[in-house]
Amino acid sequence: MTRAYNFSAGPATLPEPVLRQAQAEMLDWNGVGASIVELSHRGAEFMGVAAQAEADLRTLLSVPDDYAVLFLAGGATTQQALLALNFAAPGQTVDYVVTGHWGKTAIRQVRPYVDVHVAADGEPGGFRDIPPRQDWSLSADAAYVHITANETIHGVEFRDTPDVGTVPLFADFSSSIASAPLDVSRYGLIYAGAQKNLGPVGVSVVIVRRELLERAGQPRADIFNYASHAARDSMLNTPPTWNWYLLGLTVKWMLEQGGVEEFARRNAAKAALVYDAIDGSGGFYRNEVAVPVRSRMNIPFFLPDETLTTRFVAESKAAGLLALKGHKAVGGLRASLYNAMPVAGAQALVGFMRDFQQRHG
Repeated sequence: MTRAYNFSAGPATLPEPVLRQAQAEMLDWNGVGASIVELSHRGAEFMGVAAQAEADLRTLLSVPDDYAVLFLAGGATTQQALLALNFAAPGQTVDYVVTGHWGKTAIRQVRPYVDVHVAADGEPGGFRDIPPRQDWSLSADAAYVHITANETIHGVEFRDTPDVGTVPLFADFSSSIASAPLDVSRYGLIYAGAQKNLGPVGVSVVIVRRELLERAGQPRADIFNYASHAARDSMLNTPPTWNWYLLGLTVKWMLEQGGVEEFARRNAAKAALVYDAIDGSGGFYRNEVAVPVRSRMNIPFFLPDETLTTRFVAESKAAGLLALKGHKAVGGLRASLYNAMPVAGAQALVGFMRDFQQRHG
C-alpha cells in the first residue's frame, strides 16, 4: 500500500510508525491478551500508559513542575468554554486578542459568562496580520488575556510570546503545539486539541499553572472543574483511552525524532519550500498574510479564479496530495504542514504546484 501525503488541517496526518505500532498492538497490547482500548482506565496497564504519556509530554515541551497537565475528552472549543467557568468570576472582564476565525469562536464560547473585551482585532484588515502589541487595549483587572497562537484557517501565527504584564496569558495552541520550542512559563494556561500535532481527534491537552486552579471561578458541575480533573490525574470520569494511548505513541515518536528543536528545523524547511513556490510564481499563486506572521503550520493560498482552484484540488488528489481545498470561510487552497508531514511531502506539493502552473498558467 502507498500512503498519500495528507495536508488536512485536522484530523490530520499521523506518523506512519505510530499507526503501524497501533495496528500491531490492536488485538493484543503488550502481551496481556486484549486491546488497550478494552482495558480498564483504572487498571495498572492503562494507568502506566497514561503516566508515561504525561511524562513524555512534559519532557517534549519542558513543562515546569508547577504546571498541571490534563488529558480531557473533546476538542479545543470545549476548553474555550471552560476557561471562563474555571478562572473568571461571573461578569468579570476577560481580554481577547482576535487574529482569525478561531479567536472569534473562542469569544462565542465565553460570552454567556463574562464581560468580553476585545483588546485587539485583526478582522478590519482581513486577518492578514497581527495587530501590533503597542496598539492592544488591555484591561488592568482582566481575569486573563487570550490569544490564538496559530490561526489554522487564516494562516496567521504569533512568532513570539506577547508580554501582557501580570495578567495570566491563556493561549490556544491547537495547531502549533510541539512545532517549535516553547517557554511554557510565559503562559498561565495552554490548551490544544490533539488532532493536528499530538495525535488523534477526541482528546485535548490543558497545561495550567497550578496556582490558577485555586481560583473559585463560577458555579459549575464537577466534571467541568479543572481542579477536580487535576486531583484525579485526568481520571475523574472514563477518559478516551484509545486517543490518549495514540497521543502517547505520537509524543514518544517526536522525542525519538529529536524533539521540538528538530521539528522546528523541519517545519521551517517545509514552510520555506511552499512559501518560496508561492512567492516565486509571478502572482499565479498568492498568500495574503503579512510575511512576519505567516504560519509555518497552515498555508492558505489562492489561484486567479475558482475554476483553476477546483481543477487544482481534483488533480492534486489524483496525484496523491490530499485535502488541499481551503476552508469554506476563506476559500482557495490550504496546505497544513504539521509535525507528521515529512519534508518530502512539501517537496511533492511544490513539484505539483510548479507543474500545474506550467500547464494552466
